[in-house]
Amino acid sequence: MTASPSGQQYELVHDDQRAVVVEVGAGLREYRTGIGEIVDGYGADEECDGGRGQLLLPWPNRIADATYHFEGEEFRLPVTEPRTGSAIHGLTRAIPWRCIDASSEQVTLALDLPPQEGYPFRLSLSATYSLAGNGLTVWVTATNKGDRPCPYGAGAHPYIRLTADGLIDDAWLHIPAETILESDDRGIPIGAERPVARTEFDFRSPRRLGSLVLDTAFTRLRGDDDGITRIALTTPGGQEGVVVWMDATHRYAMVYSGDTLGSVARRRRGLAVEPMTCAPDAFNCGAGLIVLQPGEARSSTWGIAPL
Repeated sequence: MTASPSGQQYELVHDDQRAVVVEVGAGLREYRTGIGEIVDGYGADEECDGGRGQLLLPWPNRIADATYHFEGEEFRLPVTEPRTGSAIHGLTRAIPWRCIDASSEQVTLALDLPPQEGYPFRLSLSATYSLAGNGLTVWVTATNKGDRPCPYGAGAHPYIRLTADGLIDDAWLHIPAETILESDDRGIPIGAERPVARTEFDFRSPRRLGSLVLDTAFTRLRGDDDGITRIALTTPGGQEGVVVWMDATHRYAMVYSGDTLGSVARRRRGLAVEPMTCAPDAFNCGAGLIVLQPGEARSSTWGIAPL
């Protein structure tokens, strides 16, 4: 049997829910419920494209010019997005993670990230995926195993959808956020927040997405009474849909409509809702940046749930 490009496949099942987590990058390849596939994933025989279901560690989104300064020292990372000259979505997406524990409903994968060019720090990472009656939950933990502080941020890149064969245009979108980050043409924040009120980015009340192009960082997120922020893509009446939820460690959410994906056939087939603990380019601007002290651990939790 030919090995999958995404490595070992870990199938999770709970009632009518099925998820597949993969060894490479500890990503989410598939998630379906009784109503069908609710994430726009990829096949076991395919390579991941467009960041589908990947974890973004130890930073989400872009670092401008693949360069940052930390504690008075300059660090240069490999350029991983030539179009913008940026280092994008961290260092762990193409690395096989090891399985620590697996059952029919839960799997934990781990990775010891070694010091490397542009990031000479030692991180121990773990990711646990669990299926239950309330959907899919993901716990991510990072521990600084080195002897010096290190910069850190966490994110994830699931694409959600309502139907397997339709566009997201007719779906209704709800984003409980007060502002967006103003960015340049590379997607790098310029240091200003823009209120969403009276703009096309105001989804504080659910409304039709339409043809709006999104590659936008939302912030000042409004959590519910339980402290959880919920971003929902639903049918017009709201009877069916998908929610990406995130705990209070996630102060930002990137929402991407997929209009610039390399495969034209995949464009606008799913909406990427990306929980992020920090802003794009946080290693430079500091917005939401976590500084892990030696021996310190930080965890964040997010998930996906059908309505």
